[in-house]
Parts: sequence; structure tokens; C-alpha cells
Amino acid sequence: MARTGPSGSSAGEPVLEGQRKYLIGGNWKCNGTLESAKKLIEVLNAAGPIPAHVEVVVATPLIHIPLTLETLRTDIEVSGQNAGLNVGMGAFTGETCVSQLKDIGCSWVVLGHSERRQGFGMAGEDNDLVAQKVKVAVEAGLKVMFCIGEKKEEREAGVTLEVCAKQMAPAAALLSEDQWANVAIAYEPVWAIGTGLTATPEMAQDTHAGIRAWVSDNVSPKVASEIRIQYGGSMKGANAKDLLAMPDIDGGLIGGASLTADFFNIINGAPSV
Repeated sequence: MARTGPSGSSAGEPVLEGQRKYLIGGNWKCNGTLESAKKLIEVLNAAGPIPAHVEVVVATPLIHIPLTLETLRTDIEVSGQNAGLNVGMGAFTGETCVSQLKDIGCSWVVLGHSERRQGFGMAGEDNDLVAQKVKVAVEAGLKVMFCIGEKKEEREAGVTLEVCAKQMAPAAALLSEDQWANVAIAYEPVWAIGTGLTATPEMAQDTHAGIRAWVSDNVSPKVASEIRIQYGGSMKGANAKDLLAMPDIDGGLIGGASLTADFFNIINGAPSV
């Protein structure tokens, strides 16, 4: 589907070679009527320039992807919130395959979100399944926001990095080094999602640094230096600047604030290069 929305605009300096471009993803989750989606798109279209060193993506509900592709400013990419394990189309009732997302015009997909791992009343997705879906998506030509993160009791038990390692290990076993170029890791402390609780910038930095070290040891130092690690725990305009100033926090995966004009406060909170 052709992008026919306004072109948007850019401001500031782009990243230098070897620097990681900030990645700000908006996850609308299962929110929005047709009318409210139209109004939100109007807000985003009128929000002014996007800093040249920031990449912006919104993951909309499946039913709003066509509207978003047709009317959202073209300097914001569009993502699916999930995709099936099935590579292609077929008898998979209720599922959406990666080739369909790519065909309609999506460039990204969110996989392994904690809400899907927990299952919200249904069987959740385990680490192996999420890793297989990441592999299917990148092989189809989509970029992936690959979500990991610990629960409150795991944070309190001091096993945050062990939990994250178990979530990343199956993907490390399946993906080639080159395929990691199309993956961003979205670290989501589950206890901070939608609760209003947020890790301090120092806490988040410590975990991000640990994730990057694990990638260096288990994938490669090159991938570790290049991969973008987003923070996904109740980031909003009021705390984005401090979080994004941390050396290993390369963006955010934003829930509630992505449904409001505050999303652009987060985007503009990325430190200048």
C-alpha cells in the first residue's frame, strides 16, 4: 500500500557513521476507534519536525494499519504489533503472517511483548516461540522490536539479567550475525509497564549495559556495539530526556504516552548528537 500522507519534516543533524540512531516506537496496543485513530494521526502530523538523529515507528492495531499507512506522515514508519509463526498465507484462522504485513506496507513488527508472553487470559508465548517468530520476520524482510524483560518478583530477587538472557538465548541460536542488523531489543521491565512505575535512569542503564554485554559475549562485539536497545517501562515526556541521556539507552517503546501529543515530547527528548 502506497504511503500517501504528508511527508513530514526533519530538523538537526543526523547521526555520524558508527553512531546508533535513536529508535522511538509507539505501541498503541488494543486501543482506538476509527475516529480516535484519525484524530491521533492528525496530532502526529501537526507535531512539527522529527530530529534527524531519531527514527520513529508506530505499532497500530491491525485494523488501523491501512488508515495509518494512507494518512500518517511518511517520516513515521508503521509496524505490526504481532505476527504469526507461519511464513506465508494459508489455513491459520485469526493469524496474520509476516508476508501480509510486508505486503500492506509495514516495515516493522513488535514481537515478544510481555503482554503476549503472559497471555492475558490465554496461553502465553514462550522464549523459543518468540525467537522463532523473530527469525521468520527478519527472513521476510521486516525489522523487529524484540521485547524482553523481567517481572517485579524477578527484579526483587536480583535475577533480571538471568531472565533477559534466557529470553535472548534462543534468538541468538537462530539468527545469523547479519540478521541482527534488523533487530532492536526492547527492554521492558514488566513491573513498570502501564503502572506509572519507572526504573531510574541509572537502574535502566545498568540493565541495558548488561544486555549489551550479553550480546557481545553470545552474538558478537560488533552486533553489541550496533544494536539499539530501547527502554519500555512507562517512558513519557517528563522522564524521557534523563533516560535517553544514558549511554546504552537507544530509544523507547512507548505505550500510553504514544496515544497523546506527549509522544513528540519523548521524540524531542533524545539528546542532540
